Amino acid sequence: MLKALIVEDELYIRKGLISMVESLNKDIEIIGECESVKDAVTVTKACKPDLIFLDINLTDGNAFDFLDQTTELSFKVIFITAYEQYALQAIKNGAVDYILKPVDIDELEAAIDKAITTEVVTQKEQLEVVKSQLIDNTKTKLVLRLQEGYQVIEFDALVYCQSDKGYTTFYLSDGKSYIASKPIKEFEGQLPTSNFIRTHQSYVVNLNFIDKYDKTGYIYLKSGVKVPVASRRKEEFVSKLLGE
Repeated sequence: MLKALIVEDELYIRKGLISMVESLNKDIEIIGECESVKDAVTVTKACKPDLIFLDINLTDGNAFDFLDQTTELSFKVIFITAYEQYALQAIKNGAVDYILKPVDIDELEAAIDKAITTEVVTQKEQLEVVKSQLIDNTKTKLVLRLQEGYQVIEFDALVYCQSDKGYTTFYLSDGKSYIASKPIKEFEGQLPTSNFIRTHQSYVVNLNFIDKYDKTGYIYLKSGVKVPVASRRKEEFVSKLLGE
């Protein structure tokens, strides 16, 4: 029997997956569910699952933060994603299987069947292809889908992003701003990790526009904007700010 772990930050999706997997009679046992990178790493190292259903963006990082911390372990991955456009194409290029939200049971069954027949070593190679494309620091821009069309955002001009009630506002260095009807987690993985960091549940900041960091937990941008740093993200932020 395969031991499976669900790593997904939306409770209803986790519960739905458990119900679907159990209905498929695939000889798979769900041994746990996690919503964060930290918890997923702990559970994976302790329980050593054979298969992981893995969301791209989690409450405290992304799927590749998790994979980087579990490279010594052997398990297969099926991505869970709401991504469109280039991110989904990166997964396809790596030949790693995925299921789109909302989850379709037929797609789930096909993904499980493919994962079962794929060797762990082969999939590790495929995951490296996905990572190199999905988190590609050579990319220079992001394309937003807005009501009136598409807006190109140059990374060099993007100061910070702020999320509120399922919408994300992109603030640029020229004073312009654009609102996209998706939460910030859907964009975080598309930003180069060399310059951008998630400082808070609602904020992603471009390190190049930081003026100073107040140890009480606030970033002051060169524009004068004050951005909070969540206590659980403080250590990671300071380390990245210092280039460590």
